[in-house]
Amino acid sequence: MRKQLHEIRKLMSERGIDWLVVPTSDEHGSEYVHDHFKCREYISGFTGSAGTLLIGLKEAYLWTDGRYFLQAEAQLAGSGITLMRQGEPDVPDIPAFLTKSTSPLIAFNGRVLSAREAKAYQGIPGARIVWDLDLPGMIWPDRPPIKPSEPWELPLEVTGMTHEEKLAQIRAAMQENGADWLLLSALDEIAWTWNMRGNDVECNPVFFAYALISAQEARLFRMYDGTYDGIWEALGGIGAGETLWLDEETTNFALAEAAGQAKILRKPTPVQLLKAIKNPAEIASTTSAHMRDGAAMVGFLYWLKREIGRRPLTEIDAARYLDGLRMAQGAFELSFPTIAGYGPDGAIIHYQATEEHNAELKPEGFLLVDSGGQYPDGTTDITRTIALGPLTEKMKECYTLVLKAHIDLAMCRFQPGTTGKELDSITRAPLLARRLDFAHGTGHGVGHVLNVHEGPQTINKRSTVPFQPGMITSDEPGVYLEGEFGIRIENEILCEESDDQYTFRTLTLCPYEREAILPELLTAEERAWLNEYHQNVLMFLAPLLASDMREWLAEVTAEI
Repeated sequence: MRKQLHEIRKLMSERGIDWLVVPTSDEHGSEYVHDHFKCREYISGFTGSAGTLLIGLKEAYLWTDGRYFLQAEAQLAGSGITLMRQGEPDVPDIPAFLTKSTSPLIAFNGRVLSAREAKAYQGIPGARIVWDLDLPGMIWPDRPPIKPSEPWELPLEVTGMTHEEKLAQIRAAMQENGADWLLLSALDEIAWTWNMRGNDVECNPVFFAYALISAQEARLFRMYDGTYDGIWEALGGIGAGETLWLDEETTNFALAEAAGQAKILRKPTPVQLLKAIKNPAEIASTTSAHMRDGAAMVGFLYWLKREIGRRPLTEIDAARYLDGLRMAQGAFELSFPTIAGYGPDGAIIHYQATEEHNAELKPEGFLLVDSGGQYPDGTTDITRTIALGPLTEKMKECYTLVLKAHIDLAMCRFQPGTTGKELDSITRAPLLARRLDFAHGTGHGVGHVLNVHEGPQTINKRSTVPFQPGMITSDEPGVYLEGEFGIRIENEILCEESDDQYTFRTLTLCPYEREAILPELLTAEERAWLNEYHQNVLMFLAPLLASDMREWLAEVTAEI
């Protein structure tokens, strides 16, 4: 059992606390957080980017989603923490689980739990709530400090709109919704509105701040010395007759409580959708970033195919080489830590190699590489499953079925109003026909020189958000066979309008794995799409490559 559990239970017992909730979040509802906020990881040892830890005086549980089941199972072994497979049948959510307790005293840090989640705990029958304690911080002696960065401004040719033009759009939405004030808590929404980027969270070019907007003013409350000067007083000063708009998914409970007598409008901010619909300048600049990222990927594939079997290579070696190529193409950081999983490690959806577990690559089987970069003009996210040598027929069949699903989404023509849920079902159909599936969404929104994951658009089994032209999303079906191999193929796709219908244009430029494809499993239309895509890859990337790489690229993109 982890010593952190013993230490925190002692604090709980002293205060009469029955249950402690430790989320994966910061004060802004972020998905990826600064090391200072990784309390759940510090206590549990589970390093995934999603999950909630529930600690009782005698038992402890961790809820996480299907991307992390295998990883969590391994990392929680012997910890004294039980894995709760979120979304699985007969696995209740945490509030429902806690209803079995009689008049429990439930504690959480109100500054890192969203207002929505806190309301769910307050609604538990007979529950008492303590929300102003940071118990993990009391047992974390070497907690990493926050040192805020100095933000920088993006040029107009990358943003396509000035800060003032964005404020005009935001204020129009506020007036339409009867809001006197708008609170922005999500760091990417603030960065987008101010056309500024920062370096406060690894791989996410954001800076710690809050923003408060009215018809007359737009105030930015940046973090200095670990505190946000003025935001609490500003919220408390909003009058009883005024309406404050906030997103209870990204606004923490403590901040929402500070709003005094204001009437609260609880719904996603207008920035979320404005940010998701890319303007022509954003589309043009991110298209350019994808070409340079594609050149880095081709350089990586060319190197890997030639070096495998000639000298020892590991998962970390492969990831580091690719990271270096991205930096050479102009990336200022990665968009997330590179995932390189060989063989069975590829079946762990968000696997991360460590010095303790770093498989040696052999000239056979699959290496799954999920990676991306933050460029001055765009954010990229791509996955390729790479044949390092001979493949079994089972591997080829699974790869081709994943490719088939991937292409079917890319080729899709659909009516306005179509949701991510409907697109998800189209993508999974070829896999479900062979009794295969994957435990993650088909696609997520991608930010513009911002977070690699953004909403509101997603492609998954639950998404009800209609797609609109200008939205950029990933297209990433997969197959994961525990103990054998994993396959995922991912491109970024842009929603466009064509003849009163919507279509997708693929932005990512990188060849697929030719020797893994069984052409007979593809329809004529799918093969035509594949060959046209490969022609585009060669046409756009060849000018960026040395002659030997151009010759290799021409071979692997030849017609199938």
